[in-house]
Formats: sequence, structure tokens, C-alpha cells
Amino acid sequence: MTEKKGDFQQIFEGRYARQVCFAPIGPEGQKRLSGSTVTLIGCGALGSILAEMMVRAGVGQLRVVDRDFVELNNLQRQMLFDEQDIAENLPKAEAAKRKLNRINSQVQVTPFIADANYESIEYFGEGADLILDGTDNLQTRFLINDVAVKHSIAWIYGACLAAGGMMKVILPGGKPCLRCLFDAPTEPGLLQTCETAGILGATVGVVASFQVVEALKILTGNPEAVNQNFISFELWDNRFRQMPLGDAVKSQEGCSCCREKRFEYLEGKGSLSTISLCGRNSVQIRPRNFGEKIDLEKMASRLQGAGEIVRNDFLLRLVLPEREMTIFPDARVIVKGTNSVEEAASLFARYVGH
Repeated sequence: MTEKKGDFQQIFEGRYARQVCFAPIGPEGQKRLSGSTVTLIGCGALGSILAEMMVRAGVGQLRVVDRDFVELNNLQRQMLFDEQDIAENLPKAEAAKRKLNRINSQVQVTPFIADANYESIEYFGEGADLILDGTDNLQTRFLINDVAVKHSIAWIYGACLAAGGMMKVILPGGKPCLRCLFDAPTEPGLLQTCETAGILGATVGVVASFQVVEALKILTGNPEAVNQNFISFELWDNRFRQMPLGDAVKSQEGCSCCREKRFEYLEGKGSLSTISLCGRNSVQIRPRNFGEKIDLEKMASRLQGAGEIVRNDFLLRLVLPEREMTIFPDARVIVKGTNSVEEAASLFARYVGH
């Protein structure tokens, strides 16, 4: 230990000094944290705050998985991003990596500009000590739940809307899992979204803070301190609730996931290759096979004359008179300006034809 005292002082007593002197973490907990790997699915409102807090805390490796790019309406609540990211047409995962590297160069941040779906999500979760939920839909959360239960990985669910939020930790072998709480996704159009109900940036920060505190308990070796209640709150009306689940949810004996070990969402249940993005007036089209690639340079050359083209290393944007197509190297396309899956598919076939 003596020969490493300088490194120890710099890393633990310097950068993380205030965290290390918090007794439940201490030097040993910080070492555990610095040797851990976290997969973050989604880097929007929740995800961007989760990413920054985990990197500042000193997680060893952070994988950031996000399919989208930075837009102006993100900046009110997605704390990692700024106007320069929009000017550079950066995908959220890449923009996050650049900021996070400037915050803490000792953390290995790996961006995945990709869709987390039933074909890819096991790859993103492989070897992770924890999965953090930064998504905005129950379909993807069921995929996370399947991966976590199948591979015995802890994960932390978080959701927010308007001034309200929810959080739940799901531990390996613990109960209930997410499928015990929610049996199936709600039909599209029945629930409010951020676009219809709005959202406060402060709401996002509270949910993310709950998630990060529980993540630190798990990753620093303090599982006995984990809050296993279902937490919900409404900031505007000053309401906060912790609900012990127990008999309040379907018993584990009846759960197809954690009891029967049937991972239906990993097998493609409810999966769509074409999906309307909730509240975005956009449709995403993704390839059938995970791993397909598009050469953006060749695509730009082929699309010359079709419309205005903007391209960087991460995406190609084709601006049409009333629509906009953003094409990614993994062969995904986001068609902006329509909620019609049929119209988006038609534009995809016409201009991409991949």
C-alpha cells in the first residue's frame, strides 16, 4: 500500500475526498465503485443526469446506450447537452462521452449510438454490475428486466412525468421484478407523455438522485442499505410516498419472468422494426438484424440532389421540403415530420432502400 500512497491520495483523498469521508462508502467502497461497470440505457432527461452523477462519483466504466440525437427542446432538462451539440448534429451518446471525458478522464466511457432492442440489449448488458434505466417507455424497461433477471444483474427503474416520479430497485433473486408490478405495456395513446403533460427539470433531477444513491449502495458493497420500497412523489403538490410492495403486487409465484424464467421480451415480444416515437412527430425504422451498417459517405453521394444534406461521422441528415430523415451508421433511420409508420416506410424505401 505504501508504494501506491500517492495514487491513493490523488484519486481517493483528492477527487473523491468528500465521498470517501462518508463512512458507509469509505476508501474500500470507493475502490469497489472504481472497479465496477454500469450500463446506462437511454441518455435523455434521466440518463444524462445519471451519467454525469455516476462519472463524478467515480464509477470505473460507463456504457451509454442511446439511439437519438440532441435537439433544442432537450436543453430544458437534459443537463449534459448544450447548443453546440445541436450545431454539431451530435448523437446523445457521443455528446455525453465528450462532456463526461472532460468531467472525469479516469472513467472509461463507451458510447453506443444504437437502439436497445431484443437483438442488442444482451450485448450492452454483458458483464455489467448494474443497469440504470434512463429510458422513456415500458417496452424497453421490460427488455432491461428480462436481461437483468436472466443474467442476475441488479437494475434500477426510474420514470418521471410533469412534476411526478417513481423509482424501484430490482436486485438479483429479489422480488418483485418489474413484470410483477406491471404485467404489460399500456396501449399506445392511453398515457400522458412529456409532450402532452410537460415535465419539470427538477422532477428529473429528483428521480435521478434516488437512482444514483441506490446505485452507490449496490456498487460500494452496501446491499443491506438498499431501499426495496417503491418510491413515488409529486413535487408540485408536495407529496412523497414509500410503498412496501409485498402482497400489494402479484406474487412471484405467478410471474412469468422472475418465477418461470420466461424471457418473452428478449424473444421479440412486442418488438417493432418500425415505431412511432411518442410525442416526437417522428418514426424510427431500424434494420431487422443487429449489426447491419451503412456507409454514410457513399449514402451522401447517392442522395446528392434529393435534398439538403448534413453529415458528420455519426449521422447523415437529409432535409426534404416537409420531412427530415436522419440516417445512422447502424442502418437506423428517424423520419421527422410524420407519425405515420406507412409514410415513413415509404420514404425509407424511396431514399435509403437498404
